[in-house]
Amino acid sequence: MVVKSVAINAYQSAMGNRSKAINTKVADSLKKPQEPVQGFNDTLKNSLNKVNELQATKTMMIEEFATGKAQNVHELMISMQKASMAIQMTGAVRSKIMQSYKEIMQMPF
Repeated sequence: MVVKSVAINAYQSAMGNRSKAINTKVADSLKKPQEPVQGFNDTLKNSLNKVNELQATKTMMIEEFATGKAQNVHELMISMQKASMAIQMTGAVRSKIMQSYKEIMQMPF
């Protein structure tokens, strides 16, 4: 006759509870209607709008710092870096799009 230890009973109980929680979470996520998928054009427009917002925020923070309204150098530097990275990424995406377009145009039909 095998006697289960307290640790094994606790482990099996915990795994059973965890399994129920996972099953419930998966079932709930399957019930929710999925959002419509955006097209490439919409995604690109939204991304460019966000880049524009970051640039506007950066410009506003620079003006506030220059006029003395704001003294927070850390937030200013973070804003400038975010805007810079967004512009760099936009340039990289543009280059990839142009490269892909050129490859498609060179394909024989």
